[in-house]
Amino acid sequence: TLRKPISQSSMADWASKNLNMHTQGIFRRRISISNMLSWNGGSIKKPMLITSNRTIKKEACEMFKLVQSYMGDRQTRMDRNHVALVTVTKCWSMQGLRDELYIQLIRQTTDNMCYRSLAWGWELMAISLAFFSPSPKFQSYLEGYIYRHLDSDEKIAQHIKEHLDLKNKKITKSRKKRKQNTEDEGLPISTYAKYCYRKLHKVAITGGKKGLRKPTVEEITHARNAILTPSLFGSSLEEIMLRQQDMYPGNKLPWVQTQLSQQVLALGGEQTEGIFRIPGDIDEVNALKLQVDQWRIPNSLSDPNIPASLLKLWYRELEEPVIPQQFYKECISNYENPDAAVAVVRLLPELNRLVLCYLIHFLQIFAQPSNVGRTKMDVNNLAMVMAPNCLRCQSDDPRVIFENTRKEMSFLRMLIVHLDTSFIKGLV
Repeated sequence: TLRKPISQSSMADWASKNLNMHTQGIFRRRISISNMLSWNGGSIKKPMLITSNRTIKKEACEMFKLVQSYMGDRQTRMDRNHVALVTVTKCWSMQGLRDELYIQLIRQTTDNMCYRSLAWGWELMAISLAFFSPSPKFQSYLEGYIYRHLDSDEKIAQHIKEHLDLKNKKITKSRKKRKQNTEDEGLPISTYAKYCYRKLHKVAITGGKKGLRKPTVEEITHARNAILTPSLFGSSLEEIMLRQQDMYPGNKLPWVQTQLSQQVLALGGEQTEGIFRIPGDIDEVNALKLQVDQWRIPNSLSDPNIPASLLKLWYRELEEPVIPQQFYKECISNYENPDAAVAVVRLLPELNRLVLCYLIHFLQIFAQPSNVGRTKMDVNNLAMVMAPNCLRCQSDDPRVIFENTRKEMSFLRMLIVHLDTSFIKGLV
């Protein structure tokens, strides 16, 4: 469900307090806020947002040129993939530039009369959200801007048409060329906006790209493709099953879940000390995530902590948790009652029930005494590391979160100990 965004007046108020007002002409007159936030074909001499950081001041002006280059409004020798890579890497490495990039993209996608340029601006926003979130201070503003474009296609098309009609009363070659730009291939702006809206909420919770390795061209391409082809990470279970229908029509469980689980076991995870507790190398996990999203499992894996960490990430990033939100209260109310806990599982939608039972069956392998002796991960430890990936507390109250964490762990422990999952063997 979409939350109601902040009001237009709140957005205007934020802009008046945070925009670094530019000037123009020999008398250095201040540009209005609406002009500051409208498409600009020239360069900028100072950042869009107020900052005292000298490096940010310099980089912001260079970044504006990169944004224009990606959108096709400035000539460059670099291909668009490389322009996106340089832009994203700057912001990924320098946190202070992130809000500046998003406000620049807001500017360049406002009153932009070239549809191709407009679409590419939204595309760059979508790519950027795959790597980093805006600051909490700026998130509401960006969310409000994106929200207002969720159903804006007719309005944008009409706006561009009126502009062209006004500019060119007679049909000339230049008009034909310009008109062609409005009909250029590209997705509807609402498609980008809907993707960005979902992505913004996810990246605000899970954070962006982690690790020491800088972004790569492959990750840029993957982020662009994800606009139309949803990732196996961060989607709903239903979407994931729909995606795999052509490739694995007979599978009743998500391919990503079973493959990563089997990799953990194939690499001796049930005999590895600290499995699921000790994280795998984050850059290796990122690399595996990229491969898995292309339906590939590399043969070069040797550390079971890598697929184990990615498996936890997959559960954690599901759009809705394995145990849907409407069953949360029932779970934490029955955290000490084995029969009631098992009964909750029977109430789940069929797909969620199968996915959860597969996970519990998988954890029951690790809970066997012969394996616990090696892994040092008994049923309590397994429940502790996996409960946050299956259940999500919606409260913002730290006391409620703290109290419920204990109940979530206890509920999952009940399932590992008491749930009969023997039927799973016939499913895989």
